[in-house]
Amino acid sequence: MTRWRYFLLKTLMRLSDRPFVGRGCLRLAGALVGPYKDRKLLAALTSRPYISPRAQIKCARLEVGPQVFIDDEVVIYGHEHGGRVALGPGVHVYRGTIIEVGHGGSVLIGQGTHIQAHCNLKGFVSDLRIGAQVQIAPQCAFSPYEHNFDDLSRPIQAQGLRSKGPIVIEDDAWLGVGVRVLEGVTIGRGAIIGAGAVVTQDIPPYAIAVGVPARVIGTRGGKPVQMA
Repeated sequence: MTRWRYFLLKTLMRLSDRPFVGRGCLRLAGALVGPYKDRKLLAALTSRPYISPRAQIKCARLEVGPQVFIDDEVVIYGHEHGGRVALGPGVHVYRGTIIEVGHGGSVLIGQGTHIQAHCNLKGFVSDLRIGAQVQIAPQCAFSPYEHNFDDLSRPIQAQGLRSKGPIVIEDDAWLGVGVRVLEGVTIGRGAIIGAGAVVTQDIPPYAIAVGVPARVIGTRGGKPVQMA
């Protein structure tokens, strides 16, 4: 990148939160660097985040750290009684992902974690807590709650929600394409979850788990698995 181009992009990012001109500066900066993941460069130029003008954000308790990248068509939505959405430094959230909080739950994402396209992250009733340097592949979904359904005289949607506890994804975990993680589950540090798995119980640190429901089939680096 030439020096003048670097200076121009950095200037546009510094102006990106200014009234009246900020949105235009973001659009111009995005056009200059190129489409899709080319634009993550913009989040690294200054301490400010890059939030696409095409993202849809309505969340009273949104916390965005420095150098966060929020792509086109990301939705961050907080219901009236929702908790926080907190994105730590260097978090990347790619297009089509929906982050939604309500019923007192929060979504908390640690430093340097990457959420790939078309994921669904819910913080309802209980929290979704994702650690640092976690890799989450496209189309993953996290549900720290379920519907009540015991009363046969009423529709399920009228019976409210319940939860067995938060979902916790510890640092350095890697979730493959289309993983589903259910309420009350902890995925340990450095664990790998294979594509399409449905995680219904805790996964130990450094374990490799696959299947529906997910089961441990091995470990990383020969580390012993410590089952709960």
